[in-house]
Amino acid sequence: MATYGFKFPAEPRKTAVYEVEEWYQGMMAERLNRELTPIKRSNFGEYAMAVNYITSVFEEAKAIENVAVFNIDHMAQIRFTGSDAATLLDRVLPTNIAQMKIGQCKYTLLLNKTGGVVDDMIAMRMAEDDYILVINAGHDLTDSRRGLKADIDHIMDHLQEGEDVTAQDVSDQFVKIDIQGPYSYKLVTGLYGAGVVKNRDKPTKNMRYFTFNEFDYEEHHYIISRTGYTSRWGWELYIPVEVAAAQFTRIIKKAISLNGLLVGLGGRDENRISAGNFGLPLNGSEYDQQHTPINAPLFGAAIDMSKATFVGKDALVKVQDATKHMALVISEGIVVGRGMYKDGKRLGTVTSSINSPNVSLEKRQFIGSKRKGVNEEHGTAAIGLAWCYNNPFGVDADGKDILAVDGEPVRIPVEFYREDADKHPKGKPVLGFISGDGVMPATAPRPLKNIENL
Repeated sequence: MATYGFKFPAEPRKTAVYEVEEWYQGMMAERLNRELTPIKRSNFGEYAMAVNYITSVFEEAKAIENVAVFNIDHMAQIRFTGSDAATLLDRVLPTNIAQMKIGQCKYTLLLNKTGGVVDDMIAMRMAEDDYILVINAGHDLTDSRRGLKADIDHIMDHLQEGEDVTAQDVSDQFVKIDIQGPYSYKLVTGLYGAGVVKNRDKPTKNMRYFTFNEFDYEEHHYIISRTGYTSRWGWELYIPVEVAAAQFTRIIKKAISLNGLLVGLGGRDENRISAGNFGLPLNGSEYDQQHTPINAPLFGAAIDMSKATFVGKDALVKVQDATKHMALVISEGIVVGRGMYKDGKRLGTVTSSINSPNVSLEKRQFIGSKRKGVNEEHGTAAIGLAWCYNNPFGVDADGKDILAVDGEPVRIPVEFYREDADKHPKGKPVLGFISGDGVMPATAPRPLKNIENL
């Protein structure tokens, strides 16, 4: 059987705009009058990715208040074309691919036969028989010795004889740059014109949430989507690789003029947790191949259990009454991997945790911490996601979580402990709470009229 995934690289790959990042580091060191230091990089999906630049993770996490620019070229795009492309994707993926409209985006998951999560992704319907899946870093690699199998190979394994499907990784054609925050509208329209963010069917109106447009700029073809990984207003711009460096430089300069920053993986991780009631799960942290996504916050958006079949459905049916639940937690310090307890009872495990400058003083004071850095006016606290054995919130008549009572958010005080090999708590706990109202409001789905005149 043919293999479509790329071979494992001999060393971490560089994104197409790596050199622009190096230019940015020097330019910002001079602009901010700071000592020039190397960009702090980490191997992420076999790419040398910036954790943060000359600015700190805290500074970059705050940039989302104006505009944050992210180099997301490590994520891959795989394209499926042919008269049976929808049939194949519908056979594999748990969302209704064939029912998508041209210009629509959908969030979905790639599951294995046991219902575990191989990857999460955004699907875009480009034309009647043309789809692009935007997948996570490293999921473009196939290496049997390392136990790696690319998403494209997972999907093509289910191609049936005689079906008309062509699959191709087209990541080398585009560079994905995310532009998020309230001034993202001004940045995008200022550089590419107001028409690029209009509704493709009703040009007098703005484009809707989870849709995309295509446009030409200086004789090059672009894609722009509105899906908002940070849960804030914003866009994902797919720039032709031939002009990526020049366009990325233009975007950065415009962002700086709007008091924005280029943001690394650290700030992006904070941003995906800090908006909305539950934050957004991350593949490899909240999702993995050993556990099902049952009751994850985006389960209903990603998976249609009414579909007759998809890979992993039988496994999900067996556990669809499971009581596990994902919750957002705020704590006085980082607690990733710790057990979460209330009144001596273990509630679950923290899967993500990062210090955040975006937690309000009122929320930080609710922790009850004695730590000075938590209680200062401009202090910080850690935010994270935890898998709980059971739903910590009450449920209303419609089966929805009760996140507020009499207008006040539900907050459940908890303690986070390190544990021994037998899952017994040890040492001094870190204080915190389960937050019914998250950290900050999610703005991504809100009408663009709120930001178009900023």
